[in-house]
Amino acid sequence: MFRIGTGYDAHRLVEGRKLVLCGVEVPHERGLLGHSDADVATHALIDALLGAAALGDIGKLFPDTDPQYKGADSIKLLEAVVALLLSKGWRVNNADITIVCEKPKLAPHIMSMRERLAATLAVPLDAVSVKATTVEGMGAIGRREGIAANAAVTVFWIASSATSGRTPRNDE
Repeated sequence: MFRIGTGYDAHRLVEGRKLVLCGVEVPHERGLLGHSDADVATHALIDALLGAAALGDIGKLFPDTDPQYKGADSIKLLEAVVALLLSKGWRVNNADITIVCEKPKLAPHIMSMRERLAATLAVPLDAVSVKATTVEGMGAIGRREGIAANAAVTVFWIASSATSGRTPRNDE
């Protein structure tokens, strides 16, 4: 059994923060504002995974009102989500992420991003795609006020000891 999930996230760019995308620090004069490290690409991926397994969203699992997630490394949050999916009998098949920003140019960092995500998701490198695009100067992202990301994933059902080989139910 396969399922598909999608996710989206956007954060404002501000002075005094690191820019982290897909768990990789990207040199830039500004970073993304958020309760955690504000890694929009990993946040979109987390929402896609949770959506595919019908397990809620990132705000439900890691609320920004909880001080334990202040400054959190989003790759650690992704590790927790992958473990949760495995405990429910789901395994990641592939992930496709599009990062939307005008600056910085991300091409030099794409391979590092793919490698970081593939290792975290426990999938081969060719099962993770990371792309970057611009909005040709339109809107808030075009004015370089923020960065957004979209993610799509597929997951598949595996029989496991945690699930005793039963078919998944959303209320479990």
